[in-house]
Amino acid sequence: MANPLQFIQQTRAEIGKVTWPTRREVLLTTIMVFVMAALTAVFFALVDVGIRAGLQGILGLFG
Repeated sequence: MANPLQFIQQTRAEIGKVTWPTRREVLLTTIMVFVMAALTAVFFALVDVGIRAGLQGILGLFG
């Protein structure tokens, strides 16, 4: 096990090797995440409406 000073030095060295995304990349991926989340929400809302309508139709036959 390395001593704490070595650990900190090694950690800083590894962080220096990281290729950080540009501001534009962060913005684009953030927008893509919001768009995909919105599309998923719309899809599940439509599925919910469809299932609800189907169940109401089925239950209406027996009620």
